[in-house]
Amino acid sequence: MEKLIIEPTANSPRILLDPEERNFEFSGESRPENVRKFYLPVLEWMEAYTEGVAGLKEDQRPSSLKCMFNFEYFNSTSAKYILDIFKSLNAIHALGIGLDIKWLYEEDDEDMLEVGQEMSRMSKLEFEYIIS
Repeated sequence: MEKLIIEPTANSPRILLDPEERNFEFSGESRPENVRKFYLPVLEWMEAYTEGVAGLKEDQRPSSLKCMFNFEYFNSTSAKYILDIFKSLNAIHALGIGLDIKWLYEEDDEDMLEVGQEMSRMSKLEFEYIIS
């Protein structure tokens, strides 16, 4: 499967979904004008990736994925789609693939830490919280 790279803009995050390196990264600000249009290809890619991995024999599946979330800011509409990304990651995890999820936040940004904790709770995935 081809990797998906979306370069950042002033209003949208950088997204890297690299199955070969088993590395997923989300970073920057997320307040695109049309949030659904921005995130739909990401969610479709993740759904196709999950289906592809599900079709593999267990010993052919990746053992783990590195997932880094380093948002400076995201609006409430983006939050819904980011949670959908975590739901997709949960489906991947259900296939026996380990997830190394890192949630980065600035030391004085308690709000971003709390949002990460809430995302972890709602998605039922464990996060490692790192001060950036």
